[in-house]
Amino acid sequence: MTIVDFHNHYYPPKYIEALRAGPSRYAVTEDDAGNPVLHSPGDKNYIVPGHRDIAFRQTVLDEAGVDMQVVTFTAPGTLIEEPARSVTLAALVNDCLATVARDHAARFFALGTLPLNEPKACPAEFDRVLGELQLPGVMLYGNAGGVQLSDERFWPIYERASDAGAVLYIHPNFPPGVEAMEQYWLMPLVGFLFDTTLAAAGLVYSGVVERFPGIRWALGHLGGAIPYLAERLDRGHEAFAECRANIVKPPTEYLKAFYYDTVNFDPAALRLAVDFAGAEHILAGSDYPHMIGSLEKMKRSLAALDVSEAERAAILGGNARRILGVI
Repeated sequence: MTIVDFHNHYYPPKYIEALRAGPSRYAVTEDDAGNPVLHSPGDKNYIVPGHRDIAFRQTVLDEAGVDMQVVTFTAPGTLIEEPARSVTLAALVNDCLATVARDHAARFFALGTLPLNEPKACPAEFDRVLGELQLPGVMLYGNAGGVQLSDERFWPIYERASDAGAVLYIHPNFPPGVEAMEQYWLMPLVGFLFDTTLAAAGLVYSGVVERFPGIRWALGHLGGAIPYLAERLDRGHEAFAECRANIVKPPTEYLKAFYYDTVNFDPAALRLAVDFAGAEHILAGSDYPHMIGSLEKMKRSLAALDVSEAERAAILGGNARRILGVI
């Protein structure tokens, strides 16, 4: 079975060089092994060789028995920067991601990034990502400085994405209130998951998902808490007029059409997501090479999942290839 890892992260070396040259709002240090460390609110990322060295990464994939990856940037991306700097760095990252996908097409796909903290610049960069760079979509972050993805300033992106049938993959960002999550890594362990949940719920209730039906939505980390809380969202639709104002169906009818990556290595949680959205909407994911990610745990948890072999093949790679338009 072909394995396509849909959730993993890459820092282009040119981007790291740009941060060091400045200006940047990241604090950049080094660990004892000489790896760059990027400090952001409630988080820090150790940029190990797997993050920045494609040849090294290919060796790791060979050893792990993983055929392909969909490489993406990671939070908070360029959104931590001043808006004009965010625009410049997003373009740099997209050029680098497209180069990886072009030069290593047998091994890597890629999704672009957008400077969401400068919404007026996003439509043109989105057009460039899909046009000049020939990528099938972009990764969005769950919020842009506290502005929710349902906000109308982002609708020009969604109109273009719907018309193109593009993939919009939501990865969490540090959420408002991150000050309460700075101990015990609570921001990535808890805050991330609820940032995704809030983003998805807001996109549905606001009518964005219904208004732009051609988008292929995907959620990181098994959708945050969406499979677990979806019934409560339906009860909100029943109880509150505001939750019915922009949509004609219960929230679960929209959310079941989303795709969910498997960066939750508990087979019971994976089973819940399969029961909720169907095996045809589940995408293998590892979160490699973040400290909390694991190619081995991705494979082991999916091997333990009680599904048919046809469903397992779809989860491991078939679904990813389908929504990326390579089948």
